[in-house]
Amino acid sequence: MGRKPPEPVQVVKQRRDAALNALVHGVPYIQFLGIEFERRGDELTAIMPFRDMLIGNPMLPAIHGGATAAFLEVTAIIGLSWSILWEKIESGEIDADALVQGHLPSLPKTIDFTVDYLRSGLPRDAYARAQVNRSGRRYASVHVEAWQDNRNRPFAQATGHFLMPRPED
Repeated sequence: MGRKPPEPVQVVKQRRDAALNALVHGVPYIQFLGIEFERRGDELTAIMPFRDMLIGNPMLPAIHGGATAAFLEVTAIIGLSWSILWEKIESGEIDADALVQGHLPSLPKTIDFTVDYLRSGLPRDAYARAQVNRSGRRYASVHVEAWQDNRNRPFAQATGHFLMPRPED
């Protein structure tokens, strides 16, 4: 008669998780670094599990600065992309099943990315969260922080500016 009943929350959750998984696993470099993302509502936490290949200075030992920068940049790009996709999935503008089948949208392109190394990354798992400061049609600004044992003691942070993909991309 009018309205169809709402979908069970578990179905909605599975669709969102599958869309995020498709987005993350659509980028081979993310797989190379072993980065995964946990989703709680619309908030993402990136996780880079420790592996020996991430060590840059075996004397300390410390995570390589390039691995740290890549982790922060990946977190920023996926966080920014997810913030846009989340709204489009919720509104029905994008079909989450299409994402799962490999019809992925273009990702934002990095304009510049500045990393602040605050302390050595220890040989253990690292976590990061992105905060989208501005997201317009053409340009976005994102801040990212990475930590290990204590979220209040980040070992690195970054700010990036991104060129947004055109709607037809």
